[in-house]
Amino acid sequence: MRVRFAPSPTGYLHVGGARTALFNWLLARRHGGTFVLRIEDTDVERSSADMVTGILDSMRWLGLTWDEGPGVGGPHAPYFQTERLDTYRAAVKALVASGHAYFCYCTPDELKGRREAAEAASGGWIYDRRCRALTSDDVAARESTRTPRAVRFFVPPGETMFEDQVHGRITVDHANLEDFVIERSDRYPTYQLSVVVDDVEMRITHVIRGDDHISNTPKQILIYRAMGADVPAFAHVPLILGPDKKRLSKRHGATAVGEYEKQGILAEAMVNFLALLGWSPGSTEQEVFTRDELVARFALDGISGGNAVFNPEKLAWFNQQHIARLPIDDLLRRLQPEMTAAGVWRDGFLGAEKDWIARVIDLVKPRARTLSDLVAQLRPFVADAIERDPAAAGKHLTADVLPHLRAWRERLERVEPFDPPAIEAALRALADERGIKPGVLIHATRVAVTGQAVSPGLFDVVALVGRDRVLSRLAAVSVWGQILG
Repeated sequence: MRVRFAPSPTGYLHVGGARTALFNWLLARRHGGTFVLRIEDTDVERSSADMVTGILDSMRWLGLTWDEGPGVGGPHAPYFQTERLDTYRAAVKALVASGHAYFCYCTPDELKGRREAAEAASGGWIYDRRCRALTSDDVAARESTRTPRAVRFFVPPGETMFEDQVHGRITVDHANLEDFVIERSDRYPTYQLSVVVDDVEMRITHVIRGDDHISNTPKQILIYRAMGADVPAFAHVPLILGPDKKRLSKRHGATAVGEYEKQGILAEAMVNFLALLGWSPGSTEQEVFTRDELVARFALDGISGGNAVFNPEKLAWFNQQHIARLPIDDLLRRLQPEMTAAGVWRDGFLGAEKDWIARVIDLVKPRARTLSDLVAQLRPFVADAIERDPAAAGKHLTADVLPHLRAWRERLERVEPFDPPAIEAALRALADERGIKPGVLIHATRVAVTGQAVSPGLFDVVALVGRDRVLSRLAAVSVWGQILG
């Protein structure tokens, strides 16, 4: 089995393209096949080296390593279409020689005029094959003067049928196909030609791609047959829609894979999420899968024919699940860049403080949906200074609460051991002595220590923040009639 992913570097890797790449990769890994990465960069005006780099970086981040392609090489190199132009031109020459294609000297203005006239008369038009009727002398005369021309593929009478691995049998009447261009007047190949030539030369056995390519498939099958090549198996996967059921676009938020990496999404979560967009693992209620589990289960017959909906909330849920499953060493490695950028990383987290930071992370990670969330949740524990939410401070650090908070600070200085049970017992005893509800001290302490009105269990938080930091933060708000910090 040989499959390929062939992005065009006219933009960064879109989530739809990433899902297509993932399905190809999973199929190859499941069957011990070869995954080929090919860059379709013949749109030279819109393609760029930066986009190529962005696509390759996103593929690597997702873990979709390729067996042949850029940076890896392989027996069918080169893997950039702009480096394969001679190959396409040779294929076009052979198709013309065999009568499967012909030169078309019609200018764009001529074609536009004939199309408009035909549409005005009958409401429809396909190319009228005027240039196919040219004699060999007519062609020779035009070639001798280097008259600009394209090359069209001759669509014979009949129909093309293929068995789509997702949609079943699809049949197209050739009466609905015009003689399509396979080489433009600038001698660059069109997509229809280059993709087939590449797939033939690279011995691709299965083509898995988006539904928007179904209309291209009959044309490409005709080229395969004209070249005397085997036709690969086709599987057209459903498109990805936004929550409003319209095609996914920037109006729905980030669509480039790299943006999700920046937002703190784990590659494992993105892969898990994308795999289940239009594919089902069968009769199981399991949703969270490792990469190896997806490989073991993946099959083309699990792909749905219906469009999939990209739900950012579901992606966040997957991310939360995968964060919760990461071993502490792996999680710390991924957190280090973000914590360093936030100014709260210490090398001790990988050494003497590792057990402590592991306990902190275990406490806060159930509330974190992204790595960025997790860094924000960790800040009260690892930062020297915190910012307090003004609304929370205004509600819970009022003048009538401050005397109770000062008494609580004095009590905390003597609590032994400084652990959650002892801290809770001391707080409830003090509240009873002062005739107030424990919640008054709990809420005030939470805001004073974390800066927020919501946190994990307060007594666990206080114990892990540590006595010195807690006393310092309580002192910062326990000033007569003032709230500082």
